[in-house]
Amino acid sequence: METNEFRIEGRNAVLEALRSGKTIDKLYVLDGCQDGPVLTIKREAGKRDVIIKYVDKVRLDQMSETGHHQGVIAIGAAIAYAEVSDILEEAAKKGEDPFILLLDHVEDPHNLGAIIRTANLAGAHGVIIPKDRAVGLTAAVMRASAGALNYTKVARVSNLSRTMEELKEKGIWFACADMQGEVMYDLNLTGPIGLVIGNEGSGVSRLVRENCDYVAKIPMHGDIDSLNASVAAGVLAYEIVRQRMIKK
Repeated sequence: METNEFRIEGRNAVLEALRSGKTIDKLYVLDGCQDGPVLTIKREAGKRDVIIKYVDKVRLDQMSETGHHQGVIAIGAAIAYAEVSDILEEAAKKGEDPFILLLDHVEDPHNLGAIIRTANLAGAHGVIIPKDRAVGLTAAVMRASAGALNYTKVARVSNLSRTMEELKEKGIWFACADMQGEVMYDLNLTGPIGLVIGNEGSGVSRLVRENCDYVAKIPMHGDIDSLNASVAAGVLAYEIVRQRMIKK
């Protein structure tokens, strides 16, 4: 597995990276550029569901390490992504009910890394993140996970709601974190479960929330009304661990 974020610059290099199947998180393209080679790159990126960001020349120049980006820079993942099926197989291999963390557009690499670390320590079988409007497996995420990314399967999907629907057909229940829900101690969080953590600012999106069977509230007794996303994930993940231990 790759353990360093890679940056690819220049039209030929980026095109070959796409065609060779390298995992590309984002493609930065000079806004308004309609050159044939750039259109080809965009077409190849589209085939692979790569996120394309259109930026101005100043931004590309700032990002460039070579000074020869030719209007395109690709950013690759720090480590290979798993498939959702790999996460389910991990649970089956251990003879355990699936325990998955799903992140609804978490954007901060330090939050993602911390959540992956928590997932590993809490015995979760994997983490699922969306492709769009979310941080990928960058070198910063690797550092924040304190090495847990080497041992924790992370799958990236095009549509989180659809993935949840597919997992429901396999018997998995879902609980999301939200202050408008029921206190987490009053919920049955045992059995096959997916824990959904929302975006740092907007929380869990409407469609994802509608796919949840439970809405879990963490009791708050202070002067502010919310926890950091990674802290909330840790609190709820360990409530799941506690309930599973009691059930045994």
